[in-house]
Amino acid sequence: MTRYSTFAPALSILGLALIAGLVVTGNLFWVDTSILMAIYALLALSVGVSFGQCGILSVAQAAFAALGAYATAILTTRFGASPWLGLAAAMILPAAFAYPFARLVTNMSHLGLAMATMLFGHMFDIAVREGGSFTGGYIGISGLPPLPVPYSPVWHHALVWGIVALVVLSLSLLQASPYGAALKSVRTDALRAEADGIDVAHARSVALSLSAAIAGLGGWLYAHYISYLAPESLGASISISVLLMAMVGGVATIFGPVLGAVVLTLLSTLLPGAESAGMFYGGALLLVLLIAPKGLMSLRDWHPLTATHKGRSAK
Repeated sequence: MTRYSTFAPALSILGLALIAGLVVTGNLFWVDTSILMAIYALLALSVGVSFGQCGILSVAQAAFAALGAYATAILTTRFGASPWLGLAAAMILPAAFAYPFARLVTNMSHLGLAMATMLFGHMFDIAVREGGSFTGGYIGISGLPPLPVPYSPVWHHALVWGIVALVVLSLSLLQASPYGAALKSVRTDALRAEADGIDVAHARSVALSLSAAIAGLGGWLYAHYISYLAPESLGASISISVLLMAMVGGVATIFGPVLGAVVLTLLSTLLPGAESAGMFYGGALLLVLLIAPKGLMSLRDWHPLTATHKGRSAK
């Protein structure tokens, strides 16, 4: 990976976010949509780390985000802590839980992993609902302090997309490092990676832990932007949605999850009714799998002449 290709995804996001900021300025609806789009992009990036880079099919990303969101919500509203302290807790707590959890479940099949992570999300949801005044129970927690930037939609837009670009840059540097190559080896052939001396269980656990930290970061942004948190705020349906976003964009690439989050959030916003969102996500995924099985990012490598040539060579 060249120096340009390492920095290109983050620079592209910053450039596109700047253009989008100029377009949506003055329209609070589209500023709000852009900010939520960035939060979904972070959750989709967390899927890219766990599934795309290391082959861990987790459907608990919303639960990890909710864990981070509740951590900062409780600290800031119950104990008067700064949102910056809440940020540290929102990333560290999900990551600290995900590592030992991964040691227990990452040797399972994809279906087993999906079921185990889904069970964790369900158990966390029950714990939050039955947490009484500490977690807000079924009512939730309100009155969270706003994001620590000047109270302006444009500043919020700049902050969230700047964070997305920073996460993308960090993941690009990780992918270009020897440890990133080890994670890719684990995803491609775990037995070969183990034979090469890679601690597969540790590598998978670190990947899920990093994924949970990114999801917790998204939960922190969500909690302080919305200023209200309830059990249904980051429910199981969000996990499915961000998984689809990552797969539609290209889960094995750095930029793909962000692209999927932008495309699906933008198009679903333009749908006539929210009840059609589930059908839209399923239809979009099916369409992408038919046209580009590896996601929208794989279309950049497609060319009619190349495709024809490969088809003839295969014969």
